[in-house]
Parts: sequence; C-alpha cells; structure tokens
Amino acid sequence: MSTNDSTRAADPSAAVAASGVTTQARAADTPAAAPAAQPAPENSGKRKRLLAMIALVVVVLGIGYGVWYFLVGAHFESTDDAYVAGNVVLVTPQVAGTVIGIKADDTDIVQQGQDLVILDPSDARVALDQAEAQLAQTVREVRTVYANNGTLSANIATRQADTIKARSALVRAEDDYKRRAALTASGAVSKEELQHVQTELDSAKSALAAADANVQAAKEQLASNQVSTDGISVAQHPNVLRAAARVREAYLALERNTLPAPVSGQVAKRGVQLGQRVAPGTPLMAIVPLNQLWVDANFKEVQLRKMRIGQPVTLEADLYGGKVEYKGKIVGVSAGTGSAFSLLPAQNATGNWIKVVQRVPVRIEFDPKELADHPLRIGLSVLAKIDTSNQDGEQLASAKRVEPSYQTQAFAPDTHAADTLINGIVAANLGKSAAGKGTTAEPVASRGSAAPARLAKAD
Repeated sequence: MSTNDSTRAADPSAAVAASGVTTQARAADTPAAAPAAQPAPENSGKRKRLLAMIALVVVVLGIGYGVWYFLVGAHFESTDDAYVAGNVVLVTPQVAGTVIGIKADDTDIVQQGQDLVILDPSDARVALDQAEAQLAQTVREVRTVYANNGTLSANIATRQADTIKARSALVRAEDDYKRRAALTASGAVSKEELQHVQTELDSAKSALAAADANVQAAKEQLASNQVSTDGISVAQHPNVLRAAARVREAYLALERNTLPAPVSGQVAKRGVQLGQRVAPGTPLMAIVPLNQLWVDANFKEVQLRKMRIGQPVTLEADLYGGKVEYKGKIVGVSAGTGSAFSLLPAQNATGNWIKVVQRVPVRIEFDPKELADHPLRIGLSVLAKIDTSNQDGEQLASAKRVEPSYQTQAFAPDTHAADTLINGIVAANLGKSAAGKGTTAEPVASRGSAAPARLAKAD
C-alpha cells in the first residue's frame, strides 16, 4: 500500500474534502447551461402573412384558369397524334413491254406529261404496220363493192334487152302458130309441122319468163349491193371504219410505250430497272404531289363533340417547330375509327374485354400559299389545335361534289395524229378515179374525246 492510500484511509474527512474540491473544479470547467428560448411573436406573424399570400395567389390563379378555360380553353381541342398525308400516285404501264429507258429517279421533280419510262416499241410498230396494211386492203375491197354497183346496173340493162328480144321472139312464134293453125284445117300444114311451131311457141314463152327472172335477179343483186353503199362514202363504210379503229388501237399501243407522269410532283419509290419485262398495272415508281398535302389528325372520340367542318385549325410541324405556324381548316371527318379500318380490326366480342379510348381521323386542309412557302413531306409529325367556338358548320359533309377531286390530261390520246395517218392511208388507196368522183365525202375521224395533252411518240 502506498503512503497516499494509507493517509486517505487513516483520515476519511480529508478524502471527502478532496473529492469536494475536485467536483467544484469540474463544475467550474463546465459552461453554464443556455437559458430557455423565448417565443418570437413577430416571426410567427410574418409566416402567417406569407402563407396567406401564397394561398391567395393560388386561389387567384385557380379562378383565372377557370375563367380562361370557360371563356377560351373550352373552345379548343388539340392533339399531337397528327401526321402529314398526301397522294402517292403510282406510275404503271398500260401495255406490256421491256424497259429500255428510265428518265426519272428518286427525289427528282417532274411535271405532268413528262416522259418517265420508255418501253421497247418494236412489237407495237409491227402491229401498227399490220393494221395499216389491213386498212389499205379494206379500202380497196370496199371500192370494189362500190364499183359493183355500176356493173350490176349494166347487167340489169343487158337482162332487160334480153327480155325485149325474148318478147319479140314470142310475138313471132305466136303469129307463126296462128297462121299454121288456120292452114291445118285445109290440110296445107301437117299436124307434125304444127306441133313443131307449138314447141317453138312454148320455148319462146319460157325464154321470156327466164329473161324476166334474170332482170328481177339482177335488180335484187343491185339492191343488195346498194344496201352497203347507199348514203355513205368509202371512207365512212363500216368495214373501213372497223379497220381504221384497229389502226387507231395499234397507234395508241405504240404511244403507250412511253409512260408519262400523271401529275407534277416528286419521284419516290422507284423500283423499275432497265431490261425489266413489265405487265400492265405493274407499279414502276410513285409521284408525290407536294402541293396536295393535308393532315390526318387522330382525335379522341370525346374530342369530336364540338368539331364541325370548316372550323379553323392551327398547325405546327416538328420540322420547323414553333417558328412556323400553318393555318388550316377541317374538311372532313372519317367514317370510322382507325381500329375499325385496320388490317386486323379488334374482335371485342371474344375473350376478356378492356375498354380503349378510340381515335377518329380528322382531315385538315393546308393553306396552299403557306404550304408553298414552307414545304412538308408525307409522314411528318404535326401539332393540331382546332378552334371549336364556331358551331355553324356540319358534322358530316352533305354537299355533292360536282367537279372531279383530281384529274389529269397526261393520258389523253393523240387522236389528231392518228386520224391524219388513217386519212392518208384511205386517200392513198381510193385511187384517182374514186377521188375524182367524190367518194371521200368525209375523213375518217375518231369519235373519242378531244385534243390530246401529250404528243410525244416513243422512239
């Protein structure tokens, strides 16, 4: 045991005093406890005023939004499920052939009537040559029919002369028979001779009857021949017109070996290749007229309640963003929802059913000037916003369309050139004598439609 320990054990009062000193020293080293926080009524008032102001602003904003919605917002319907649509005009051949030329490619701009594809015209030219030869032969055959009228008329005159001669022979035979019959009673003429005279008389009667029959037959032949010639010229004879129609058909087949552009626009989806054998109706390429675009906006069925044809529409294309705004109008609403016309329509009567909000395509027309200033492409995304405040329009279109929605003159046949070719063939085979007699009263003209829009011929 140490000296200090023995001292503390011997004097307990000293130990107590020492521990008291130590406790006081520790208390002196420990900092004094902070006094209790006093309430701050000034800060509490500020907080309440701030919350009240925030609540007031929220209420004012809510009231303002409600007023705006009932006065303005309730008259607008918008969707971003809208896309640019347009016509995709396919270029297809009207005749079969082998492709020997392609005059347009993807992204090219073409004009209506411009040549796009050339087919080998060899077969068509051979067919045209055959039709021309057949027309020439038909004209000559019909000329023979007209010439037969004169021959048959002369034949009638000949037959009538034979009739006169037979009648004279009959008169002589009758006189001869009467004389001999009177002499038979006196025995001057034998019965045998009288019988010979009787036979000659009968022969004369038969000859006259035959001559009359020949005259009648000749008249009937002339009448039968005149049935196909009276009132018409050689050029207008049905046989000539039929042969001329075959020439015109072959001419058009030759013309159709050159495929024109049905409309003006941009070429897309070119699939035709050189040397390809194509059949009528085979798609070779497509043309998109970029000035005939519209928007198909797919609105929810609950948004169609106030939509009317003619209502104004504001359009924003993602291509230009908010920098360009198009003005349009509603021109029609689809007859059904998108799912109703899909390739595999929903079968809601089978299995479990879950209601899905349907969308109906609404067609929106662009302002042509704005579309020309800022061109678009098919399939681009558009934001459509419709102002439904004007309820004067119709929900369904009722006006009957008088004029065609789309039309083209690119395929109008070149009837003038074909008629010129046919009239030349007819004139060349009528002959000078026939032409001098005026048998070509009228040219062989087409009964089809009028002036062609395209005169180019495939070479």
